[in-house]
Amino acid sequence: MPPRDAPAKNPEPAEDSGSPSNSVSPHAERRAETMRLFHEMKKLPPDDPERERIREAIIRDHMPYARHIAVRYGGRGEVVEDFVQVAYLGLVKATDNFDPDHGTGFLGYATPMILGEIKRYFRDATWDVHVPRRMQELSSALRKATEQLTHDLGRSPTVAELAERLKADPEEITEALDATEAYTTASLDRPVRMESASATLTDFLGDDDPRFDAVVNREVLKPLLARLGERDKRILLMRFFRGMTQSEIGNQLGVSQMQVSRLLSRILDELRAGFG
Repeated sequence: MPPRDAPAKNPEPAEDSGSPSNSVSPHAERRAETMRLFHEMKKLPPDDPERERIREAIIRDHMPYARHIAVRYGGRGEVVEDFVQVAYLGLVKATDNFDPDHGTGFLGYATPMILGEIKRYFRDATWDVHVPRRMQELSSALRKATEQLTHDLGRSPTVAELAERLKADPEEITEALDATEAYTTASLDRPVRMESASATLTDFLGDDDPRFDAVVNREVLKPLLARLGERDKRILLMRFFRGMTQSEIGNQLGVSQMQVSRLLSRILDELRAGFG
């Protein structure tokens, strides 16, 4: 794995696509350069020193992007650097397994892999008290269901409503609620394992480039949106890009406002499920 804080030539993520762009945008140039490096690396034998040099260059160039994803999760109270190292591991795996001939951009391939590594670590290693895997998974699903039902109902959901949404027994929901108490958040004054012994989580707040969030969300959403039907895509376009009301969408589709509301809820549930 590359050194913990290896410098990168450029602080922004080297987003990639399957073919070079004719745009003069620096991002497009970097995407094309990354793909060129992958193609060049693929031609070299595994034991060629030049192949290893190219591999390390690609990893180093994308480390700021992986770190940004990790910090989003580290802000929940865990030691930030632990999440960063896990994100780097996902980045290394993505680099070693990426095939440029499949037509997928590198970030579109690497982002889910980095997120998967972080989520596995968060699930398995961040509980202060050991909780059975089933309860950990149910607790995670419970947080999402509570947020969604609160939005839909305009109030906090009952245990029975949560159990119905998650297709679980009310007793399991109660146990999962108790299990969440086993995960303890940390103070912002908690020291982190960085070079400076006096560094705390507070020192790392507010420094993120807001463009990173857009890149992460876009890359995760791309394959999810691609799986939607044409009508579902049209509904999302009218609602969130054209700012149309549900009644206006209903008039366009020839359905009632209530049907549009149900369709939107289903579409958004599918997208949220894809985020894991």
